[in-house]
Amino acid sequence: MAPRQHAPSRRTRRSTYRAPRGARAPIGSGERRELVRNRLIESRLTPNAISLTGLLLNILAAVLVWEQLFFLGGIAFVVGSIMDTLDGRYSRMSGKGTPFGAFLDSTLDRIEEGIVLTAVAGYFAVQGNRAAAAAVVVAVLASLMVSYTRARAEALGVECKVGIATRPVRVVILAIGLIFAKGASLGDFELLQPAVYVLAALSLITVAQRIWHVRAALSV
Repeated sequence: MAPRQHAPSRRTRRSTYRAPRGARAPIGSGERRELVRNRLIESRLTPNAISLTGLLLNILAAVLVWEQLFFLGGIAFVVGSIMDTLDGRYSRMSGKGTPFGAFLDSTLDRIEEGIVLTAVAGYFAVQGNRAAAAAVVVAVLASLMVSYTRARAEALGVECKVGIATRPVRVVILAIGLIFAKGASLGDFELLQPAVYVLAALSLITVAQRIWHVRAALSV
């Protein structure tokens, strides 16, 4: 009697599997990042173009706010702010960053924030809400001082990133206020006015924090 032949086990079948000829091996995350980086370098897209796109979106947000289309204005503001974060990352990833590009990015950040807040101040002024309009003016001036104190401190050789109301925090506060200015169909409430008061207060606190930080650093 011929010896009985056993069928190969599942483990044996699995171990003897060979990929079809011509099939590509899975691409690792490192290779994928390198592939994306090479394509970005070869493309015509520049960090400055991303920065200018963010500016246009923030101008659109200001127009929508002036027309009291707060939800759409908030969305445009969020997307424009995201573009502001992407331009820096893109410049580093693609190697297309320039000193002027960094200067332009920082300058446009201040302009964009001021444009949207000016529209908010105009809305409150038209509504006769002087207190809220004044709070927006304070928020604009304080946010400019937040950026100025850091730039001036770094010119003196002091790193100055301290403070509670950094730009990402200010963007989140204003975005929430705009998107939920009329409740966003979620209820009978409005968050734009409270957001403005919070933004003004935290920005002033941040200015004080940075002044104190620089004073302590230079006193050593």
